[in-house]
Amino acid sequence: MYFYLYLVVSGLIAIFLIIFIIAFGVPMFTGAPFAVSSRFKIKRMVEIVNEETAGKRKAAVVDLGSGDGRIVIALARNGYAATGLEINPFLAWYSRLRIKIAGLKDKAAIKRVNYWQEDLSKYDVVILFGVFYIMERMEKKLQEELKPGAVVICNHFFFPSWAPVKQNGDIYIYRKLGKVG
Repeated sequence: MYFYLYLVVSGLIAIFLIIFIIAFGVPMFTGAPFAVSSRFKIKRMVEIVNEETAGKRKAAVVDLGSGDGRIVIALARNGYAATGLEINPFLAWYSRLRIKIAGLKDKAAIKRVNYWQEDLSKYDVVILFGVFYIMERMEKKLQEELKPGAVVICNHFFFPSWAPVKQNGDIYIYRKLGKVG
């Protein structure tokens, strides 16, 4: 009797560990670990998108490492067609479910991809809650791929060389230099 209970418990622990490693361990080494943005910060980032795009709802907005989709959903609720890029299969699935429940399937999308391998040139606004060890590499990627005038909003972590055009607490706003239009 105890042997079967031991097998069941051991099996459940093994399954939990495998799911945990797939969902949180692997993405941590390819980008940043999952971290939640506060409601205040999300509201402020949506306001910044409004300010920086002059309220143009046609702006293509992407959230790199979109986690549970909070920012993508907030942007979609404010009229933007928002895309989230998320490598974690569980978080991508959960985000899509949240978008469907919110009735925002036509305004919001989550792509399960590695954002390092995505071409970001089609986006006007990039939102990023990175971590210190990816910021230098991300700065180079965005500098190479974004079109002039594109806006980058970084939550908490900043780029080592790129000077922000504005700062709101620990939200850093950058604009890709170059001729616009």
